[in-house]
Amino acid sequence: MNDDAEQQHLTAAPGYARGQLAKAFATALTHEDADTRRRAEGRAQRWRAVLAGMADGLLSIGSRTPVAGLPAWVTPEVVHGGFATGTPSAGGPLQPYETRLAEQFGVPAGRRALFAHCLTETGLTWLWSQLNSGRYEVAVPEEGALLTMAWLVRHGETADALDLVAELEPFAGQLRFLPRPSTGRPAPDGTDALYRRSVSDTVDRLVLRRPNAAVETQREALAVWQPFGDELLTHWLETAGGEDGRVLELAPDETWLGRGAALLSRYRLLAEEHTLCGKHRNPKENLGILRGALEETVAGRPLDARRLGLLRHAVASMVRRRGVPGSAPHAELRRVQRAQAALPSHYALAQVLVGRLAGLPQESGIADLAPVLAPVSEPEERETGLPAGAQLPPALRRVVEGALSAPVATLVERGVVPSAEVLAELVPRLVADTATRAYDDKALRTLMAANYRAFRNRRSLLLLNLERQVRIEELPWVRAVAAQRGDGTAEAALLLRQLGELAVRGFPGTILPNPLVRELGVLARQSDLGAQLVEELAADIFMDAFGPKFLVAAGIAGELLGGSPYERYYGIDYAAIRDLAIAEATVEAREAAGRSHEAGTGARTSPGFARLCAERAAAASSAPAGSSGSSSGSWVAANGKVIEQAQILTTHNLATLVHRVGIAPEPGWADLARRSFGTVCRLTARVHRNPWPFPTIKDAAYAWRQLVFHLSLCPPAEQRRVLADLDAEAARHAAHVAGRLAPALAGLRLVADGGTFAPDGTADEGRARRLLGWTTDGHWLATDPTDVEANGS
Repeated sequence: MNDDAEQQHLTAAPGYARGQLAKAFATALTHEDADTRRRAEGRAQRWRAVLAGMADGLLSIGSRTPVAGLPAWVTPEVVHGGFATGTPSAGGPLQPYETRLAEQFGVPAGRRALFAHCLTETGLTWLWSQLNSGRYEVAVPEEGALLTMAWLVRHGETADALDLVAELEPFAGQLRFLPRPSTGRPAPDGTDALYRRSVSDTVDRLVLRRPNAAVETQREALAVWQPFGDELLTHWLETAGGEDGRVLELAPDETWLGRGAALLSRYRLLAEEHTLCGKHRNPKENLGILRGALEETVAGRPLDARRLGLLRHAVASMVRRRGVPGSAPHAELRRVQRAQAALPSHYALAQVLVGRLAGLPQESGIADLAPVLAPVSEPEERETGLPAGAQLPPALRRVVEGALSAPVATLVERGVVPSAEVLAELVPRLVADTATRAYDDKALRTLMAANYRAFRNRRSLLLLNLERQVRIEELPWVRAVAAQRGDGTAEAALLLRQLGELAVRGFPGTILPNPLVRELGVLARQSDLGAQLVEELAADIFMDAFGPKFLVAAGIAGELLGGSPYERYYGIDYAAIRDLAIAEATVEAREAAGRSHEAGTGARTSPGFARLCAERAAAASSAPAGSSGSSSGSWVAANGKVIEQAQILTTHNLATLVHRVGIAPEPGWADLARRSFGTVCRLTARVHRNPWPFPTIKDAAYAWRQLVFHLSLCPPAEQRRVLADLDAEAARHAAHVAGRLAPALAGLRLVADGGTFAPDGTADEGRARRLLGWTTDGHWLATDPTDVEANGS
C-alpha cells in the first residue's frame, strides 16, 4: 500500500476477504504437505477474524484506525491485501519471555501487573539495566515503550514520562510494552556493513538441502551399473566366434558357467544395496537382456531363437555405441564417467559448509567469505571422505554469499542485492542508524534504532479516502523524546543522496519500489531539501484523486526537464504545470485562511493534477490501427492509464532525486540510458508468444521511461552517440525484438532532433510511436512485425 494512499470515497467490501478465506480453507484441506496445511489453517483463522470484524462493525477496513477502540499508533496484525484482523501485533497470549519476567519480578503473570511493576523503583532499575547493556530486542515497536519511559525518568524528564504512562496505561493489560531480554551482543552502533541473511539463516538454508534423487541415481548408474554391465558384456563376448563375432557361437564351458554364476550372485548383492536405478531390472533394456540370458544359460536352459536374437542385438549395439570393454575409446569414456561419479554431491558439500559456519557468530553476517568458500581441505577430507581440493559449486556459493557483511554498495556490485526490492529490505537499517544519530545519548540512540527497525516491519494497511500510513513520529514514546533529537539534516541528506545514487545506478531500468520510496521519504523529511517523493499507486483501488505532493513533484520535474527530449517525447507542457501549481497554491492559501483546523476536515487533493492526468490518459493511444492482442478493458486498466500519466509527469522521483537531492550516478547518464535499454530489450523478448504479454509490456514501458529520462540529461552530442548505440544493441537481439522496438526508437530519434508526436502519439505516418505501458484496447508492442512481413502485410 502506498504511504499516502491517493484514493477517495471508497469503502472496502468483504468479497476479497471471502475469496482469501476460501483459498486458505482449500489449501488447509487438500495440500499434501503438513506444514503448508498448518500455515493455511492459521491464515484461514485470521481471515475469519477479518470477516467477523467487518460484519459486527469492529473493523473499519480502509481506515488508518481500522480496529475499534485502538488508536492509530497500535501496531495491527495485517493479512494479505492490507486487511487488519482486529488483533494487535503486540497483543494475544503472554509471550514466554513475559511469563519468565513475571516469575523473576514475583508478580502475577499478567501484562497489567508487569506494567505496574515497571513503574516501581525495582522495575525501573531493571529497565535501566537493559538500557545500559543494550541486550534486548524490540520485535514490535510497543516493546520499546517502557524503556523510553525509564530513559525519561533517569534523565529528569518526569513530566514527559508521566504523560507517556498516561497514554499507555489504558492498554497496559492488552499490549506488551516490555522489551525482550537478549543474551546476544548489542547491535553495533553506526556500522555501515549490512547483510541479507545471518549465519544462522544461512545454516538453515543449507540444512534444508537434500540429496538430489536424479543426480544420485545417475551417480549410481555411472559408479555401479555401467561397470557391472561392462563385466557382463565382456563375459558374453568370450562366447563370440565366426566371421560376424556373434555371441554363443562357441559353447560355454564349465569355467565360463561358474564365472557367470558368480556374476549373478554379485548382481543380487548389488541390487539389494543400490536401489536408486531401475533400468537393470527392465527385461527390455540391454543390461536386463544380458543378465536374463545369463540366468537361463547358467541354469542349463537353452535360449530360444527370440531370446538369442535379443541377446545378440544387445551385445552388438553396446559394442557399436561404446566400443569393446578395454579398448581405448571405451576406457576413456569410463574414465570420464568415473571422474563424474566421484564428484562430491551438493548435499555432501553443503554439510561441509554447515561445519564451517558452526564456528562463526550466528546472528551476524560474514565479513570475509574466503575461508568459508575455500576448497575442501585435507582435514575435511579425512573427516568426510570428500576429496581435498574439491570446489564448491555456484549454487552453494550463492547461498553463502547471501551472508556477506559489507557496505550496501558492495552488496549491489557483487550481485548479493539483485534488485531494488531487495535493496529496500536492507535500507531500513541504514536509515535507522542515520535517523537516530541525532540523539546524543548512546542508550537512547540504541533504543530508537531498535524501535525504528521494528516499526519498519509494520505491515501497511489498505487505506482509502486519501488517508496515509502511520509514521514513526506518531508513536507516543517517539514523540516523548522528540526534544532530545539534535540537528541531523546533513547526515540525512548525505545518506539520501548515497542511496538515491545507488538505486538509480544499480537498477537503472526499474522504478523505485514503494518500500524504498518510504525509506527515502523519511530521509527527505529529515534533510529539509524540499524533496517530494511519491509512491506507485494501486490501480485496483485508485479513485481519480492525487495528493498535492504529486503536483509539487511534477513542478520539480519541469524545473529540470523543461525543453528536454523527455518533455517532447511525452508531450508535456511543464510551463502549464507550473501555472497550475501556482493557481492551486493560491486557492489553498485562501481556503486555509477561512477553514477550521479541527480533525475531520478531510485530506487535501490536487484536482487540477488529477484532471490533467485523466485528460492525458484519454488522449493517449496505445493501440492504433494494426495493433495486436487485447488488454484488460476493465476499470483497473483505465485507472492504470491515469496513474501512468502521473508517473510520466513526475518522472516517478527521478527528477526530484536529481534536482533536489543532487544525485549524480557514475559513470554517467549515458551509461544508465544504455543499461535501461538493455532492460527494455530483455523484457520485450519475453513478449514473444506470450499469451498474456501486457504486464511485461507495462514493465518495458517503465524501463523505457527511465531510458528517456537518462538520455535527456545527456548533452546533445552524447545523445546522438547513445541513440546510435541503442540501434546497434537492438540489432544484436532477435528480429522480433528489434522490430517491435523500431517505432519507439524512431520516436526517440524524432524528439532528440527537436520533433514532436501527433496528438495520438505517432509520427512519420505511424513509423514512430510513443511507448506507453497501460492500455485498455491492445498494444502495438504485442505485434510481431516478422509475422506481419511473412504474411505480406
